[in-house]
Amino acid sequence: MELSFRWYGPNDPITLEYIRQIPVMTGIVSALYDVPVGELWEFERLVQLKQQIEEAGLRFAVVEDIPVHENIKLGRENRDELIDIYCQNVQSIGRLDIPVLCYNFMPVFSWTRTNLALPLADGSYALSYEERQLADIDLSAGLPGWPHTGPERFAQIQSFRRMTEQELWENFAYFLKRVVPVAEQSNVRLAIHPDDPPWSISGLPRIITSEAALQRVLDIVDSPANGLTLCSGSLGANPANDVPGMVRRFGRRGRIHFAHCRNVKITGDRTFHESAHPSGSGSLDMAEIMRAYHEIGFDGPMRPDHGRMIWGEVGQPGYGLYDRALGAMYLSGLWEGIQARE
Repeated sequence: MELSFRWYGPNDPITLEYIRQIPVMTGIVSALYDVPVGELWEFERLVQLKQQIEEAGLRFAVVEDIPVHENIKLGRENRDELIDIYCQNVQSIGRLDIPVLCYNFMPVFSWTRTNLALPLADGSYALSYEERQLADIDLSAGLPGWPHTGPERFAQIQSFRRMTEQELWENFAYFLKRVVPVAEQSNVRLAIHPDDPPWSISGLPRIITSEAALQRVLDIVDSPANGLTLCSGSLGANPANDVPGMVRRFGRRGRIHFAHCRNVKITGDRTFHESAHPSGSGSLDMAEIMRAYHEIGFDGPMRPDHGRMIWGEVGQPGYGLYDRALGAMYLSGLWEGIQARE
């Protein structure tokens, strides 16, 4: 495996120089985050981003992500034009030999939380989700971490609420059938991220929620370029999901292209908070998950996903330096321990 770290570009308070000092870190996960959704990425800007990463002694391992425009998800009239632009961006990634593109197909909002700074018993702060709290939030006014407002966003929410899961699947299949051949030609591996949390929220359909759903994704276009971002924290928020089993079953087929490793503490029905990475800190057996990755011979990029705010750090919720660095070293230690016992 290659341990990687998400970096939000030159404006990220976590610098490449800091990331380089994490002993086990070699890869960077990034993107052109200021480009509006649906627009073409300037190739020279992507070149500059890669050069900046490499000059810091790191490798541009994953683009996370190129957002999918809501009109593609809704199946609107201009989706072909938007998909063409998406394909051109995939081709640009391939020209620079960046091997993996992580993306998602969640309507309107990506990861969803109801609290960005839940105080934990140890004095740290974590992202959390509670279904009952969500009921009191007006989605048209935005969510914690997604402060989007305005009539266009309200209209999107209403449109998705009228959409069935089957219709969303059909629009996703339309997108995949257009994009996967371009990814194949460009030597880019697509890696869809599961919905986070893995259930529908406030009437918005979500479809990438379980092992059966991940299998359906792979069946739409049976190609090595059509793969998965296996996110333990997203899938593991539902105790019915067998994360180590998914790693083994999909990994043996070579269809896991990117691994997100984080732990969550399930505290009730559709209620959880993110925790420190070690198994004892949350509800997931991270040691068993890492053992599963080792068994399948996973050699792709893996990143410690999210993290608490610890030691008085102030920054983007979930994306501080210290806890993610500790998580990376913990994951590396698990991997090395498994190797040593063989």
